[in-house]
Amino acid sequence: MSVSVLHCASAGFESACRIPALPAAHRSHGLHGHGYFATVRAALPAGWAAFPGGEVEALRARMADTVAPLDHALLNDHLAEPTDENLARWVRGRLSPEVTGIVQVGVQSTPHSGVDLDGAGHAHVWRRYRFQAAHQLPHVPAGHQCGRMHGHGFEVILHANADLGERDLAIDYDHLDEVWAPLHFELNYRCLNDIAGLQNPTSENISAWLWARLKPALPELSWVTVYETGSSGANFNGQSYRIWKEMTLDSAVRMRHAPGGHPLAGIHGHTFTLRLHLAAPLDQVMGWTVDFGDVKTLFNPIFKRLDHHPLFDNANLQGLHDGDAASIAAWVLREGGGALPQIDRVDVYETRGSGAIVSRADSEELIPV
Repeated sequence: MSVSVLHCASAGFESACRIPALPAAHRSHGLHGHGYFATVRAALPAGWAAFPGGEVEALRARMADTVAPLDHALLNDHLAEPTDENLARWVRGRLSPEVTGIVQVGVQSTPHSGVDLDGAGHAHVWRRYRFQAAHQLPHVPAGHQCGRMHGHGFEVILHANADLGERDLAIDYDHLDEVWAPLHFELNYRCLNDIAGLQNPTSENISAWLWARLKPALPELSWVTVYETGSSGANFNGQSYRIWKEMTLDSAVRMRHAPGGHPLAGIHGHTFTLRLHLAAPLDQVMGWTVDFGDVKTLFNPIFKRLDHHPLFDNANLQGLHDGDAASIAAWVLREGGGALPQIDRVDVYETRGSGAIVSRADSEELIPV
């Protein structure tokens, strides 16, 4: 199986800023501040790091050095208009040319908003929203927990390609708020089954329902992402669906190629975040691509081989050649694909935003989940 590997790293910084281009009465025109979070995903060439398995640590150090001038600084001293998009472009420019193969750079200014630059340099502005609602799935087998009326604190992320717009500041957060507001009113504190078009309110159907209502008002819409729970959700781009299931692994590792005396050469560990991405056609009766419950059940034997275990010198992990995030993700993609052939991408993060993404070479474009 041919795969592609991306290494990921992140760094935070605390900064003050003002956005002069905004109207004087706008809350962001005056001096204010954020706790920013910047990320990079890159297809690094072989030999980029000092040793195989050291890519994440090296990329994380490079990202920290990149944003260091911004930490506890006034961003206007570095950029005339320090919007999230301009910050992302500034970070990308400072990472190059040392970091090659960059496919995505993101800057998040709040827990619910940010900008992701894709490989073509297009800026996808995103905003996270939340609504409280009940639902039940009418076509599931008898005894399925989702067949009972229950509820969620749903989360929705809207991504819009700012480079398709013709506004002075392209797509901004205020505009996303405006187009979302009527939908929030329609969904919040409701039973979704009672809403026209949501008689079978799976995450996939909710994402498509939102897309159909948002796209006319927001032609720049790139993706709609629906979180049913904090660890699972669906994504729709107007043509195809993807779902993911997230879990954590508490495992011990060491890097086989790290030189003696290097911290990564010794036994250490992480609470890894493992995210499985699955792509499949929509089942027109069930309204889902793959049942989240089936994903959990079928993957559980593989999960148990990893969780609370050393990931080295382990006879149960044949084919896992090293303890770095990319090696773990590649192993999970191979093993998981046997149980769930719909898996086409696996993310493994050692810490927030820092890890690796391994995808089948024929998988669709990288979505910023």
